[in-house]
Amino acid sequence: MSAAKIKKGDKVVVLSGKDKGRHGEVTKVMPKDGKVLVSGINVHARHAKPTQARPQGGIVRAEAPLHVSKVAIEDPKTGKPTRVRFEERDGKKVRIAVRSGELING
Repeated sequence: MSAAKIKKGDKVVVLSGKDKGRHGEVTKVMPKDGKVLVSGINVHARHAKPTQARPQGGIVRAEAPLHVSKVAIEDPKTGKPTRVRFEERDGKKVRIAVRSGELING
């Protein structure tokens, strides 16, 4: 398996869908499913019946996973979407933003 281009904590830009152009932070990565969970993006409302834990019931809002192809890493320099390249620096494999050549944290 190749190295992960998108990791937890990365700042990403949504490329398509109802949240196109919005920025967020990856909170969870699901590599087997090829999906990511981004904070504040792809929020869905769900009607919940009253339970003992939630006696009021009502509408519960939660983020749904996005396919990894619908998001791109945010360039650290410009804030625009960029692809990721891997390079070896000081004996370590690091992620580099293709657009600006900047090092991506993580």
